[in-house]
Amino acid sequence: KMTLSLALVTLISTFGSSFQYGYNVSVINSPAPYMQDFYNQTYLDRTGAPMGSGFQTLLWSLTVSMFPLGGLFGSLMVWPMVNRCGRKGTLLINNLFSIAAAILMGTSELAKTFEVIILSRVIMGIFAGLASNVVPMFLGEISPKNLRGAIGVVPQLFITVGILSAQILGLNKILGNAEGWPLLLGLTGIPSVLQLLTLPFFPESPRYLLIQKGNEEQARRALQRLRGCEDVDDEIDEMYQEDRSEKEEGQFSVLSLCTFRGLRWQLISIIVMMMGQQLSGINGVFYYADRIFESAGVDSSSIQYVTVSIGAINVVMTTLAVFIVESLGRRILLLAGFGLCCASCAVLTVALNLQTTISWMSYLSIACVIIYIIGHAIGASPIPFVMITEMFLQSSRPAAFMVGGSVHWLSNFTVGLLFLYMEAGLGPYSFLIFCAICLATLLYIFFIVPETKNKTFMEINRIMAKRNKVEIQEIKEELKDSYPPGKQEEKKALSSSE
Repeated sequence: KMTLSLALVTLISTFGSSFQYGYNVSVINSPAPYMQDFYNQTYLDRTGAPMGSGFQTLLWSLTVSMFPLGGLFGSLMVWPMVNRCGRKGTLLINNLFSIAAAILMGTSELAKTFEVIILSRVIMGIFAGLASNVVPMFLGEISPKNLRGAIGVVPQLFITVGILSAQILGLNKILGNAEGWPLLLGLTGIPSVLQLLTLPFFPESPRYLLIQKGNEEQARRALQRLRGCEDVDDEIDEMYQEDRSEKEEGQFSVLSLCTFRGLRWQLISIIVMMMGQQLSGINGVFYYADRIFESAGVDSSSIQYVTVSIGAINVVMTTLAVFIVESLGRRILLLAGFGLCCASCAVLTVALNLQTTISWMSYLSIACVIIYIIGHAIGASPIPFVMITEMFLQSSRPAAFMVGGSVHWLSNFTVGLLFLYMEAGLGPYSFLIFCAICLATLLYIFFIVPETKNKTFMEINRIMAKRNKVEIQEIKEELKDSYPPGKQEEKKALSSSE
């Protein structure tokens, strides 16, 4: 059941970390013209000559693309940090990146330096790279199996809430103007400060405490607090079972994960899902959205309000995913999500090509954008991160998140870098490439990815072991033997008293 402790730790970790990832994805979209003016003015004050348009384009593309590049660096830090500092410890340390970047961005105008903004985008990227991997891992490990999917979607929900908040605060009338943009960028530090003040009062991941730290007492206390009851023996037993089946392999590094036959299909699956998630064109659709609405006759001064309403649809549909993921399962949402994205990209290509000749086609393209965003929000965005937590056991999970996270950010960076060139060369036909990627991901999920709803990590591991054609070490003896020697007597006493 959902306890107050579990609900609070979910909210604190997602608001303090995932929310900011979303916020920083879209925060520089609205104030872009004012920030570019600031770059120009600063350069003029320093050199006495105006900035060349080529140099300005370079600086702005660096400002945008340094965020996903930082995300890639952050993902590479996941494995060493979560193993050394724990999941909760990593989230607390990570806040220092965000607070430092917020202070630098907030004071950049006063200091008359645009280089600091570019540097801060890298630092914020490192924060987001760590947050986007550690939060799902932490929440997946502290959730009971019947709530793991729903709680696993909450980080994605807060990412969409972060995007929407940045869009609302970035409206011209609020902070998206010449005076307000430094404050708009600096606000990102507030959730981090709140997380630093509150998260220390909540328990660390019990699986980390027991399996990696070997501290059953602390793990038991953490579980009792998260579950709101004294009897947590079944979950402790399951962790010992997982620990024992993994003793053979030891802690995985990224290299050993990539070469280990027993995890081959799990690894291929997360790489395909993460590439599919980012290369399916979500950034392209958001980028194109403004122009699609303009061509449909939406007044240019109203476009930012339309963008906000799209952000709101994104939040509503991700909220829906939180409530239906446990009843419908992961596979259905992944297949439906990529299916909707695939179909809407195909129709959007036709609609964009015909909108100059057929008047109602521009409305069809708006419908395609909305359907695409619904598809991404219910399946393609939230579920892959849930699946990484579920398809890997404790020893391989940090390395798996490091691989999945790196693929996620590298694909994000690639789309950001290449989309403008694709669009210049192919125009609306660039959506056919996204359509093909969605279709390929959909077929892969249909044939390979199993349903993981309501299963323990060990049960999922057995399903994948069959696919990998490896023998899994079945635990034939009684579970009491998997207890450490000192605990066996205690277990015997317990069972005889029953």
